Amino acid sequence: MRLYLASANPNKAAELGAMARALGAGSPVDVRPASEVGGMPAVVEDAGTFTGNARKKAEALLPRVPPGDWALADDSGICVDALGGGPGVESAYYAGASADAGANLRKLVREMSPVPDGSRGAHYVCVLYLVGPGGEARAFEGRCHGTLAREPRGSGGFGYDPVFVPEGDSRTIAEMAPAEKDALSHRGRAFASCVGWLAARG
Repeated sequence: MRLYLASANPNKAAELGAMARALGAGSPVDVRPASEVGGMPAVVEDAGTFTGNARKKAEALLPRVPPGDWALADDSGICVDALGGGPGVESAYYAGASADAGANLRKLVREMSPVPDGSRGAHYVCVLYLVGPGGEARAFEGRCHGTLAREPRGSGGFGYDPVFVPEGDSRTIAEMAPAEKDALSHRGRAFASCVGWLAARG
């Protein structure tokens, strides 16, 4: 079945598309970009929760999706213990509404500079929201716990990946191969749950 990704973020589209292809010929899903159905409509992400924002995006794209197919939206971010769970749902706009990922990363490094090593816990959250035929809807959440490095390391991934060190490893996610990241990431875990549900649904 075809899932049209309700996102204008090319990194998310590439990552979820790669996850779907990695499932092989027997995969129950085919992830397509919103550009194939006229692009992603503008959405104000003001729901205040990952699930609420993801739902708004999926429902905005659904009218453009061919009958019988699904709209899939992602809302995700990093939640830092020392920042009271922030930036959380504001992760994409942490350094301001017009800031890019580099500015967001630099602000996080700066804000965390005085925080001691034993207090640098954080976790990534991803909610995938699926809306399909007849308005059927389902949300899937994935989390990845870890700590924050003091300086960015690695050239892979995107967003805050260069400072996020997942539990059980000493590398940042940006230092990992894409397949390694997908196996443990918040988005990979949410997508696995989504695919499992669709496969069981038939």
